[in-house]
Amino acid sequence: MSLIPKKGNVYVVDDDEAVRDSLQWLLEGKDYRVKCFDSAESFLTRYDPREVACLIADIRMDGMTGLELQDRLIERKSPLPIVFITGHGDVPMAVQTMKKGAMDFIEKPFKEEELLALVERMLDQAREAFSSHQEAASRDALLARLTTREAQVLERIVAGRLNKQIADDLGISIKTVEAHRANIMEKLNANTVADLLKIALGATAKA
Repeated sequence: MSLIPKKGNVYVVDDDEAVRDSLQWLLEGKDYRVKCFDSAESFLTRYDPREVACLIADIRMDGMTGLELQDRLIERKSPLPIVFITGHGDVPMAVQTMKKGAMDFIEKPFKEEELLALVERMLDQAREAFSSHQEAASRDALLARLTTREAQVLERIVAGRLNKQIADDLGISIKTVEAHRANIMEKLNANTVADLLKIALGATAKA
């Protein structure tokens, strides 16, 4: 059996030790890797945004509240999916968290099946976000290989300019534009102009 659970990482942030222990027992029993924190502050110092993970957090905690924690993560542009748990049944607060992007809101005592289904939904979302981030990082690495002049040529190719127009724009010969174009295709591992546009625009274009 693998030492690394296949299902993903779940952060639990709650100042109630009994709740933390209960969630850890439940989730580890379902093959999730669980990391528990007794405060939002301690979580923020240890959170690794490179992990595919989700967050279960109590809304009302001593010190930084769950709402404030959500605001901090938004400031960091964190894609971490969140579900909030509370024993207070505060519907206006629930609406506020979900307007800010929380996936859901669950009241204590919660049903195990309901929470597990939410965790799986959050991790699916986290995997998609991580994949998109990786693709963007890969595109950025490829584009960083271009010289300033090649980047200028690429910008005009994306804008739909013809070789002659690009040559006129940049004050260079058509032959030089063609050479730059060939170098750009090679550096970006593009076989067609459509491939080039997908990389440059960061979107999946249909041929």
